Amino acid sequence: MKFIVFFTACLFSLSVFAQPEAADKILAKAYAQAKKENKNVIVIFHASWCGWCKKMDASMKDESCSKFFESNYVTVHLTVEENKENKNLENPGADALKLKYHGDKAGLPFWMILDKDGKLLGDSYIRKAGVSMDEAGENIGCPASEEEVAAFLALLKKTSKISEEESKAITKRFKQNKV
Repeated sequence: MKFIVFFTACLFSLSVFAQPEAADKILAKAYAQAKKENKNVIVIFHASWCGWCKKMDASMKDESCSKFFESNYVTVHLTVEENKENKNLENPGADALKLKYHGDKAGLPFWMILDKDGKLLGDSYIRKAGVSMDEAGENIGCPASEEEVAAFLALLKKTSKISEEESKAITKRFKQNKV
């Protein structure tokens, strides 16, 4: 009996202190799934304390939108920018990836859409005309305003098959995030 208690305690300790999966491994799995299912990948950088991150997830998982996102994208979350008490939740390598895609000053959520080979198709920045993808713009975060939702929809139209009905449902749901 003592062995079972000790073994259970060891397993519990390992699960509590286990480090989250590395960003590159998460992306490798996402790309493999995207290739298999002929989809693109949405990468969302988020943190446990981020209210707008929770709104983004709630909007994408809403019954009016979830089928569209599940049918067109493999969605993965990378945890970054946690407070001191929750640093153990961060995915190793996620900060470097966020920096690589100019998201280091974006705030959260910061998201991007990649093809099944990892090529950047778009991100959560609204850029002025003539500004390249290599330069940051204004981070949409979780789309809520008219301009943000329109930019988000434009990128979804560019990277998926979206019907007029789905477009209207996404617009309606994401506009509910407006404060």
